[in-house]
Amino acid sequence: MSKKILIAPSILSADFGKLNLDIASVEPYADLIHCDVMDGCFVPNITFGNEVIKDIKCKKPLDVHLMIAEPEKHVEAFAKCNEKVEMISFHLEATKQAELTINRIKAFGLKAGIALKPKTRAEKIFPFLPSIDFVLVMTVEPGFGGQKFMQEMLPKIRAIRQKAPELDIEVDGGINAETAKLAVQAGANILVAGSYIFGAKDREKALASIKQSACISSGKI
Repeated sequence: MSKKILIAPSILSADFGKLNLDIASVEPYADLIHCDVMDGCFVPNITFGNEVIKDIKCKKPLDVHLMIAEPEKHVEAFAKCNEKVEMISFHLEATKQAELTINRIKAFGLKAGIALKPKTRAEKIFPFLPSIDFVLVMTVEPGFGGQKFMQEMLPKIRAIRQKAPELDIEVDGGINAETAKLAVQAGANILVAGSYIFGAKDREKALASIKQSACISSGKI
């Protein structure tokens, strides 16, 4: 696979009492900043909304992952909340209006992605591949950070990569230096990591270990 490997620290594992300081500690070594939005309805946890993202100060693009019911109703609020928002993904399982949601995201000049929960088969996303910019494969059940990477998701990543050789494939859940290698070998090129990075004593080293492992697996080193 020739696509560039990107690392996206997830602020789900950051200290929200000093959110911008935590972001600043990883930003120089990251490619994207991942924002997990949860509503307590689609997933059993509540995190933050567009008002928190509005106050994020960083130079790297913001990658907003909507784990919310009826995301089509909230696209505008997230698209407009911060000029650094570049990517918005929503869950196929959370809406009956996937094409409408894609079009609304793209209307703001942003990259549109569809996320899949672990139990959703890869084939469910195939009809939408021509319309989207990336797929987000959840390698844990969405809702909480710090979970173990589900290796049974690797065939799903392979299936999507085979169907869409040029598409960006993002993975989120249990990513560390070891699982990053597996994800990239399966075809992923955007790696979201939360607790492994923000929970590390040396965050630069943690980020570098993911990047190195992933790049070796992709043949970039």
